[in-house]
Amino acid sequence: MTPHIDDEITFRRLEILLAFMETGNLGRAAEMLEISAVSVHRALHGLETGLRCALFRHEGRNLHPTEAAQALAELAREVLRTMAEGVRSTRELAGYSADRIRIGSLYSLTNRTVPKLVMGMKLRKPDLQTELVLGSNADLLRKLRDGAIDAALMGSPDQASDVESEALFEDDIYFAAPMGSRYGGMQQIDLGACANERFVTLSEGFVTYSGFMEAFRVAGFTPNVVMKTGDIFSLMNLVCGGVGCTLLPGRVRSVMPQQIELIPLQARYLMRQTISLSFLKTRERDPTLLALLSFCRTSKADLG
Repeated sequence: MTPHIDDEITFRRLEILLAFMETGNLGRAAEMLEISAVSVHRALHGLETGLRCALFRHEGRNLHPTEAAQALAELAREVLRTMAEGVRSTRELAGYSADRIRIGSLYSLTNRTVPKLVMGMKLRKPDLQTELVLGSNADLLRKLRDGAIDAALMGSPDQASDVESEALFEDDIYFAAPMGSRYGGMQQIDLGACANERFVTLSEGFVTYSGFMEAFRVAGFTPNVVMKTGDIFSLMNLVCGGVGCTLLPGRVRSVMPQQIELIPLQARYLMRQTISLSFLKTRERDPTLLALLSFCRTSKADLG
């Protein structure tokens, strides 16, 4: 059974003891720790109370450490050193303020947003190693909660009170059809007139899939989905190959095959994604995440 340590004996009081032993004076110890001399005196008295023995001899207004105080100070140095190392290693295992950061991302953000973010963080923290984990919105939210990633670039999660999100940019959703289709040259697409069209889409859990289904809910019919896929680049290839049409976010335009045409939706079907940097609220004081958040806030114009 672990022996009980009296509540009067705390790490903070051991730190104060070491400061007093180093300076030999209540006032100088207080100055070193940026507290009052009264607080130093109370801490030393609290240690004596917890240990149930005298640590100092009173000579006038001065305190002189006994052999017991010297012995406690020696142990305190070792205890505090061990605990500091334990805190450091525990934080490192949890990803807190370590020399690496695990960032989750949607596939569609790997062309512009992710490289800009990684290079910006390299300039701020040259020794920081970045690990990239790709997945759907649902995958990334689960990995965030499981501690498998430290932060995620994703669609702003709904009903996630445990997650802090910083909006980076908004992205409109477009109708995507193979070049030369009957939709070619149209200024806008009326989804209500596409009930007989074949569609391909991302799997459930992707933020683009959610927008896809919501658009057709507004259109008043269930789309004929002939194939689903697990990443947006495969989805674009399916459209390019004539397997079906789909809905795509505008951010993929720069990496989209030339054989695909993006056409705006009519206003009543307009869908817009909000892309955010998300992390657990329990990690909101992590210095590495704070640096990441600071970069995102000052670089939003370049990340979208």
